[in-house]
Amino acid sequence: MSAKQPRTLKTVTGAGGTSETYDLAVDPTRSTLDTAVRVAKLAEAARFDALFTADLLRFDAQGAIGSQEPLVFVSALSQVTSRIGLIATVSSTFHHPFNLARLFGTLDHVSNGRAAWNLVTSSIGEENFGAGELPSPEERYARAAETLEVVNALWDSWEPGALTVGADGKAVLQRDLVHPIHHAGRFFNVTGPLNIPALPQRRPVQIQAGQSEAGTALGARYAEIVFTSLPTLDHALDFTQKIRGQAQSLGRADGLPLIFSSFHATFGATEEEARRLAREKRESIDFEGGRAQVADMLGGGVDLAEQPLDATLPESLLPDVTSVNRRRGRVDVFTKYARQGYTLRELIVAAQDTGHWSAAGTPEQLADTVEERFRAGALDVISLSGLADSRQHDFIVNGLLHELRKRKIIATDYTGTTLRENLGLELPARRGAPARADRAESLPGH
Repeated sequence: MSAKQPRTLKTVTGAGGTSETYDLAVDPTRSTLDTAVRVAKLAEAARFDALFTADLLRFDAQGAIGSQEPLVFVSALSQVTSRIGLIATVSSTFHHPFNLARLFGTLDHVSNGRAAWNLVTSSIGEENFGAGELPSPEERYARAAETLEVVNALWDSWEPGALTVGADGKAVLQRDLVHPIHHAGRFFNVTGPLNIPALPQRRPVQIQAGQSEAGTALGARYAEIVFTSLPTLDHALDFTQKIRGQAQSLGRADGLPLIFSSFHATFGATEEEARRLAREKRESIDFEGGRAQVADMLGGGVDLAEQPLDATLPESLLPDVTSVNRRRGRVDVFTKYARQGYTLRELIVAAQDTGHWSAAGTPEQLADTVEERFRAGALDVISLSGLADSRQHDFIVNGLLHELRKRKIIATDYTGTTLRENLGLELPARRGAPARADRAESLPGH
């Protein structure tokens, strides 16, 4: 057995899912994929571990253009890259697990083992899927848990050796090594088996976004990586201790799930420049429009139109987090800010980063900030944005990443051919196969 690799920080960048995707749409000779292709190639050259695509399931009335479908997007990017991982955000609330198993299984095949699923349960979009109201978080996460049970069973329905190469060079199927799953549950009845062969990674990497009580419970049980809004080190430490404590009580290995945070960095060549850029960013905020942003951070049921900008919010306006149906983790962060004495103006400033971690400084200073979280054990995967901008690319690649490599916090190259290998994630145990006498009972042709 090879020695375990030392722990290193993994890096991710966005490649689609934002309004910049459409900046090229006015030019009929260019594809909306063009910017993402450029970012993907830059990221792979810089040895980022993965590309990330977000999703949005409704038209945003506040003016954001929206996002293209993530799985189609990263499938296209798989053909212009060879080593970088491909993370697609897809909702378990509005998709069937058999389709999800096939979609991500196909992505894993076409990318030669670089697929990852960022599972969300969605806080919007129900009106586009025939749902009268968005189910409660508890209901959405119950469905997500069963979805994962079904998807993992389908991915495990092919045993090793089920597909081999015959003497004539063609594929040979060993049918007794492919098993139905016979799942009968609250939400789904799925016979199986999966109708595509075993995947290069056997299971794509499983990421879960959500930090409500129900979301944390799901992540503790199933997720290999959890994507969260953790604006301060204290938030990060508290969340990491909570979710890993739950994971260990379920018998999972130490260090799981990995903690994935988005880092909103304002870079400066000097400390003074970074402070100036951060100040200019704050001064450019539309504070009247920001009232709606804060209301959204508080669950959407709050009217802040008449509240003074430089006063704290009265307790009567703060929601009971357990009564909110959308993004409870974010609501929890912003209600805590309000109770700590943030004014409405300060809440609007914080809302620009939607509850995510932000900092300003030189690449060396920002490396100190990243290293602090990493050494504390509350950061395993970091998302950095802006590679399409030449100045931001220089600060990230030749500044921050170079400094972190000097400190041996991130690796200098890919360590494997699959995303799972590059992230240092071992495969979960395979679901037990039925006794051989039962194996052929429900397969077509038997």
